Amino acid sequence: MKKIVVLTMLAIALLVVMPATSNAQNGKKCDSAGVILNCIMTRTSIRAYQDKTVEKEKIEKILKAGMAAPSAMNKQPWAFVVVTNKELLTKIGMNLRNAGMTAKAPMAIVVCGDTKKMISGGGKDFWIDDCSAATENILLAAHALGLGAVWTGLYPDVERCNKLVEILGLSDNLVPLNVIPMGYPAQNPAPKDKWKVENIIWK
Repeated sequence: MKKIVVLTMLAIALLVVMPATSNAQNGKKCDSAGVILNCIMTRTSIRAYQDKTVEKEKIEKILKAGMAAPSAMNKQPWAFVVVTNKELLTKIGMNLRNAGMTAKAPMAIVVCGDTKKMISGGGKDFWIDDCSAATENILLAAHALGLGAVWTGLYPDVERCNKLVEILGLSDNLVPLNVIPMGYPAQNPAPKDKWKVENIIWK
């Protein structure tokens, strides 16, 4: 009798858990829509950081978010270079004018396109779209985890790309799209209101 009761309770527990798990896996709905939209609307570029190390667990969560981005033909033509070495961060900041804040950041993520994973032929340049989608996921994940970050562009500026390749010793198959300096914010700027009705075209 006791065994039957225990089995019944286990069955009920499974019935409660399975629908929620199934919905999450099948992507049928997002129960955290308000949280996600708030994260998008409150994210802003952060260019000053506290002298505090970013935990590896948070970095891995951010990278997982980046890799969850959509990509053409699911090629996932990206590679993420995580830079925590102070000397390298300083070199990046000193040599890339638009990424000067990197010199005082505790870390940076360089989002690269991997030519070995890109679509061949006319769709080759879709890697830019794919890596840009990954970059936005990274920025939002960082914000959600209490970190600040800023997108500093590299590609298609050949001089900037070559300089970063030289500093980091990247292999020939990696094309750096951007550098994302990141850390715990030392500033709290208000997010910009970018809503403009004139940018919408209804058909």
